[in-house]
Amino acid sequence: MFYRDERLALFIDGSNLYAAAKALGFDIDYKLLRQEFMRRGKLLRAFYYTALLDTEEYSPIRPLVDWLNYNGFTMVTKPAKEFTDSHGRRKVKGNMDVELAVDAMELASRMDHAVIFSGDGDFRPLVEALQRAGVRVSVVSTIRSQPPMIADELRRQADNFIELEELRDVIGRPARHESQQDAAIG
Repeated sequence: MFYRDERLALFIDGSNLYAAAKALGFDIDYKLLRQEFMRRGKLLRAFYYTALLDTEEYSPIRPLVDWLNYNGFTMVTKPAKEFTDSHGRRKVKGNMDVELAVDAMELASRMDHAVIFSGDGDFRPLVEALQRAGVRVSVVSTIRSQPPMIADELRRQADNFIELEELRDVIGRPARHESQQDAAIG
């Protein structure tokens, strides 16, 4: 439930939203996503969080990051860390949970409604803290993928759960075979 006079902010966990949309077979049109939530209330800020590999000359996610930066999104990025796991496989890590949580808490006194695009159960304490500050919290993810992309404890804590599949016609476009965000890190 949204109210037109609500001050709202979007907090998009880039790699988590990408994975959920990919599991459902579509890509996110971020221009449409921003427009949709501008219709739902007074959009204060739309944050997008992602880690970037600095070691590569060209990152497939760079065009998306640049486009978002020029089109009304507040970009929060940091260098991803590369490491080798115990099986000798190259892994990349770039968790943005703390940055998202800090931004949400800093904005809490100036917003009525936070919309978190992530199914990560680690955000449950953030949702609870925002609620104690008087902020309503909606979480956007999916239960329609196998396995579901939203942690049960996060869904239960949120004031409102928005099924990503139900936004497909509003913010989606057909998935490309090789999406720009295949290199998204989370």
